[in-house]
Amino acid sequence: MHYSSEIQSMCPIQRGDLHASAPIPIEGRMINPKEVIAISGLSHGVGTCAPQQGAAKLTLNVKEGIIEEALIETIGCSGMTQSAAMAAEIITGKTILEAMNTDLVCDAINVAMREIFLQFAYGRTQSAFSEGGLEIGAALEDLGQTQRSQVGTSYGTSAKGVRYMEIAEGYVTQLGLDENNEVIGYEYVNLGKMMKAVSKGFQADEAMKSATGKYGRFDDAVKTINPREA
Repeated sequence: MHYSSEIQSMCPIQRGDLHASAPIPIEGRMINPKEVIAISGLSHGVGTCAPQQGAAKLTLNVKEGIIEEALIETIGCSGMTQSAAMAAEIITGKTILEAMNTDLVCDAINVAMREIFLQFAYGRTQSAFSEGGLEIGAALEDLGQTQRSQVGTSYGTSAKGVRYMEIAEGYVTQLGLDENNEVIGYEYVNLGKMMKAVSKGFQADEAMKSATGKYGRFDDAVKTINPREA
């Protein structure tokens, strides 16, 4: 370490008591982290690219600084899905510091990594007050039994009104309208449940029927329309 001549010529002054950094909650314990290996927890981060044409949600389960589990969900950009595939392979096994300084290909995923790093560094994780944290596999459980992301797509124009295309329950196949042409319910297919049934040997039409449901007052509809065609 080199000191400038100005610093070298100064007389030393004794510092007072040294105060440690503020403690942060880490999986049910309050600690003063000095190294990245002190950080554990599960949390989420969301990021977008510069043109904001898509967004990425990153969920990490970190144990002693190492990313043991990663879930990456994307929306709005086809290229981002390929970047997510690479990033999910790249970042596991790295420390959160290494991951933040790794090119995760997509800007949105890089931004999500930056945002989630801040949460870990400041003790703002989802499992901050959970003793022992969450087991590996907790991020996957966020997807539910069908292991499919929560996706919502709705569209509307002033000229023709609204179209629900995909809601939390599933892919919307029919909108139910009342006598005023207002939406009062919809019919949907839960694609996760459908594909799970297909993988178990059910015929496609049978699997689709078993995964079909209704929401709202769909049965009271005066007429129904396909939101993608009518």
